[in-house]
Order: sequence, then structure tokens, then C-alpha cells
Amino acid sequence: MTTHNTLSGCVTHYDPQALPVSAAQAIVLQWVTPITASERVPLPDALARVLAHDVISPIDVPAHDNSAMDGYAFDGAALAAATGMLTLDIAGKAFAGHPFTGEMPPGACVRIMTGAPMPAGCDTVVPQENTRREGDSVAFAANAVSRSANRRRKGEDLAKGRAALRAGRVLRASDIGLLASLGIVDVDVKQRLRVAYFSTGDELRTPGSPLDAGCIYDSNRYTLGAMLKRLDVEAIDLGMVRDEPAALAATLKAAAQSADVVLTSGGVSVGDADFTRTQLQTLGDVEFWGLAMRPGRPLAFGRIWSGGQPGAGRPALLFGLPGNPVATMVTFYQIVRPALLAMAGAAPQPVPLIPARCEIPIKKRPGRTEFQRGVAVRDSEGHWRVAPTGSQSSGALSTMSEANCFIVLAHEAASLDAGDTVDIMLFDGLV
Repeated sequence: MTTHNTLSGCVTHYDPQALPVSAAQAIVLQWVTPITASERVPLPDALARVLAHDVISPIDVPAHDNSAMDGYAFDGAALAAATGMLTLDIAGKAFAGHPFTGEMPPGACVRIMTGAPMPAGCDTVVPQENTRREGDSVAFAANAVSRSANRRRKGEDLAKGRAALRAGRVLRASDIGLLASLGIVDVDVKQRLRVAYFSTGDELRTPGSPLDAGCIYDSNRYTLGAMLKRLDVEAIDLGMVRDEPAALAATLKAAAQSADVVLTSGGVSVGDADFTRTQLQTLGDVEFWGLAMRPGRPLAFGRIWSGGQPGAGRPALLFGLPGNPVATMVTFYQIVRPALLAMAGAAPQPVPLIPARCEIPIKKRPGRTEFQRGVAVRDSEGHWRVAPTGSQSSGALSTMSEANCFIVLAHEAASLDAGDTVDIMLFDGLV
């Protein structure tokens, strides 16, 4: 099949049924245009948003040299001349928020608490548990501490004028805390990506309604909504669409008018009632459908236009996902999720692959990438071991719930024996 890439202006040639996952991922990213518009939001509302600009630290963190633990602060030069025990007079106390401001006589120390500013003339803290209190003095072995120990230096964590966070970062809880520690109360983030989604099929029913003969409850729309929520996009639920070309075309055009990306589930295979692919050809540009991937072979990707034909109205990228629920999830995580993050302006952060040992043999033929559901555990030696979660049918959503990882079987890989090493992609932080 020959298709036209409207971004590059070039013609690409490939067999869609053999298009490797890596090639599909690269093609999709070529079509992505990151959002440039930004908005300022209060710090508590910035979690999971994409940072629009570098944040430069306006202060040193910490703002002053301070103690890393409870103990006694003193001039570490006294250690050089000491042999055996060192005894120092206690000149006062220092607390976080209440620094010691008195005079520091020679041979003295200050009782200091964690986080308290280091008194003038002090550069070392001996931990409380290494000392013995003797009235208004404290004694400790001279070799119990080295000079400058247990002192946090001004600007040690973050120096004034240094970039605290870079643009494109998806803000995490630790980032919110870091920004707060700099005295920042609001931050510029990229505007949310708008993603419309719907399910197709005459057999679908809404959960909670009667289930007619031959019908099933619509799970994909709920799954897509939940996956989009984890990405903090503006998700637009367009409900269910019947297997009628006119209804599908109207919904697709409305979706392109309101969203940057449109996700559908079902209707992308070759059945008599599979209309998504043909409507994509009519309303826009088809870049590929069908991947060398299991589950998730029937996936359509391209661009549609709200005006009903290429170049008319407002464009939106479209991902026509398979109807089987596990295939919907796998294609979302492997193809759609990286594209949505890139469009949202996020810096690339590939999900790490971890080597694990197979507990049982796994059948696999070369020429396609497989994402099997697995349960991974760490053994007593800290090594990962993994086994598939029973049925790998693309319709067996229960095994997806039981799993805690994808077993990633590379495009060129063949069957594996028990004990072989395989890559796994943990769900934690992904799903």
C-alpha cells in the first residue's frame, strides 16, 4: 500500500500488516505538533501538568549553612589538636527558626537541632548520640566525627540562578514541593490537550442498563476515560456510536471540531460493519492501519478534518483502536500515550524495561512485537521473575487486572524457554 504523509510531503511504502511497532511509534511522532499555548495556575493545581518554561531558582536552597542532625556545633579546627576525648563548654542553643546569636568563646560549642542555622565560627556537628553531657559541658571522642561533618551548606541542594526544573517536565509531587521551597506560588504550564473519545458498535450497552441478547457492556469507553485521566488531559466523552456510516461520520467531524486528538474503539478491522477505517479515508488522511503487534494488530492512524474532507475545517489526529478491550489498552499505552505526551509538550520519558527471568516457556513467532500480561516478583536475591497471567486473549480483560506488567517480546524474538531472560514493563507509573 502507498500512503501520503501530509507533514513531510513524501510518499512511504510498506506492508501495513508487517509494520513494526517501533516504525509506527516513529511515524506517529512525526505527525505530532506540540501545544505552545500556556497558562498560569496556582501551585496546588499544577500536579501532572506540563511545565511551560524553565523555572530558575530565585534563592539558595538551603538559604544558610545548617545542621543535618541533632547534636553540638563547634569549630572543627579543635579536632586537629585533640587526642582522646574532647570537652567543650555549651554556649547556648540553636533551633530551626531560632538561630544562636550569642558570643562563641574559644573552646565552646552550641547545642543544635536539625535544620538550625550553623552559628558563626562553627563548621562541624557531632551527633548527640556520640556525646556525653557533663553539666554545662559536653565530651566526646575526638575521632567520633571529622571536620565539616553533618553540615548542609548554603545552596547545596539548589543554588540561586540555577534551573530548578526544565520546561517539558510533567510535574510530580516532589516538584510541587520543590517549587514551594523556592517561594513560588504559581507556575506556567502548557494548556491541556483536548482528547475526544467514543466507542462504536450496535452490540454495546451502557453499564447499568439491561443487557439484550447478543449484546455486551461498553468497557472500552470507561477504560479510555480512566487512562486519559491519568494523563491529565481534557477528556471529552462522546458516548457510543452505532455501526452506521452517517452517524460515525457526523461524530468524527464533531470530534475534530472540539478536540486535538480523537480516539475510537472498534470498527477498524475488515468486517462488514467496520466503518472507522473507511470514514478515516473519506474525512482525512490515512497513514497506516495494521501493525505487526499482538494484541493490537488492527489499529488505524491518520488525520481527520471537521469539514468532512482533507484541508476543510479543523484537523485532529485520529487513532482508531481495536475493539477487544486488552488490545485497546495495549495500543493506547504503546502507540497513543507517547503521542499524547509529546503533543502536550512533555519531554520524552520512555518507560524503562527491566530484565526478568521467565518462570515458564512462552511461545512466540518472530516478525511481530508481543505484549503479554504478566505477574512479576522479586526473589530473595533481588532478581525479577515473571510468568504470564493465564489466557492472553485480547478479550480477557480480567487477566489485565491480575497482571502487574507487560512481558515485552521483541519483534525479532522467537519462543522462550523457562529460565530465559525477557524484558518487562511494570504497570506502576504507567497504567
